[in-house]
Amino acid sequence: MADGGDGTLDVLLASRRDDAVVTWHRVAGPLGAPVRARLGWLAPGSAVVELAEASGLRRLGEAELEPLQATSRGAGELIRHALDAGATRIVVGVGGSACTDGGAGLLQALGAHLVDARGADIGPGGAGLEALDAIDVSHVHPALAHCSIEVACDVRSQLLGAEGAARMFAPQKGATPDQVQRLEQVLAQFAGLATRLNRGDLSMLAGAGCAGGCGFGLALIGARLLGGAELICDLVGLDEALATADVGITGEGRLDRQTSIGKAPAEIAVRANALNIPCIAICGAVDDQLPRLFSAAIALDGLDPDVDPMRHTRALLRRAGRLAIQGLT
Repeated sequence: MADGGDGTLDVLLASRRDDAVVTWHRVAGPLGAPVRARLGWLAPGSAVVELAEASGLRRLGEAELEPLQATSRGAGELIRHALDAGATRIVVGVGGSACTDGGAGLLQALGAHLVDARGADIGPGGAGLEALDAIDVSHVHPALAHCSIEVACDVRSQLLGAEGAARMFAPQKGATPDQVQRLEQVLAQFAGLATRLNRGDLSMLAGAGCAGGCGFGLALIGARLLGGAELICDLVGLDEALATADVGITGEGRLDRQTSIGKAPAEIAVRANALNIPCIAICGAVDDQLPRLFSAAIALDGLDPDVDPMRHTRALLRRAGRLAIQGLT
């Protein structure tokens, strides 16, 4: 399973093993240097773009993080390649990004004009947004008019505020408190200018804040923002699989209060519960066992105090699996 973030492309490709196709493209990485990134095809005309393939944190080492300069341009270039190849449906998994640019780079790659007071294109990243004076999306890729874009959002945060793109997630991308404040201000400015396009205040949409605000940028060109876990569950046929199952086993790194807010394990548990199937979570750590969702929760860090779960994950997972099955028999 996946929820729109890292791994979404692989999950969807695996679900269509016989029909899936992968093409490779040279696009801009999170700091502008070119990278080779995958574009997935589930069927003719149906493409999958994983934003993290081009613009993800996984592309950078800890010492390379540039929260003000990182851009989503490469993700937009992958979408452009899909459109050029005739895609009429694109699922965009947004999560795991290195950028907090509101999707500005992505929009520029698709032909939008984001300009400063002199009419020149703004620079990359959140820092580039500080000069933004006007937005023109009338020249975006013409194939967008005939393409449905569904955005699998790994979180349902709005663009701004305490749980938004800058304040909640930019620190994970290396932003200092001062940089977080700058990013919040430029995203607010971006959202204010975007209201002049007469499409309402898209910054308030659930999912607008995902991937450093790329949900917001995609909404500006007509994309639908959807709960990533729910969308991926539908695409991989989870309900059909659960209908023949005796138990659901899922998990994530840390089970906590955020799990129930649109995360994949919670979506799996909800669907299992609807069929009266027990659902067990196996996680690195458990802060909140969420008993209303899961029949049981097993934490790897609690199985053996003398074993480092980061160094012996595979062995601990085997032990957790045995415990899960023993609890059912």
